[in-house]
Amino acid sequence: PAPTRERVELPAGYKPSAKEEYMGPMQLEYFRQRLLQWKDDLVEESKQTIENLKEEVRDVGDEAERASRESENSLELRTRDRYRKLISKIDSTLKR
Repeated sequence: PAPTRERVELPAGYKPSAKEEYMGPMQLEYFRQRLLQWKDDLVEESKQTIENLKEEVRDVGDEAERASRESENSLELRTRDRYRKLISKIDSTLKR
């Protein structure tokens, strides 16, 4: 089994410094919290994309407008796929 790490409470405004132990308990907790926040942000953006795509009106009369919208949607979905892969890497890192 993986060793259990005790959670360290970080002081308000804590930032890692070169003067402290590299990746010691304080830095590990700092980066764990940063990764969790980053993951939450990515998940929230992905949810927003899904909502935007659901709400988007599909009846676009003009073919050029339809093509433009499809191109935008494709780009957005590729971005979200990168987010999904990044979330997986964050989860993997947090398990270490």
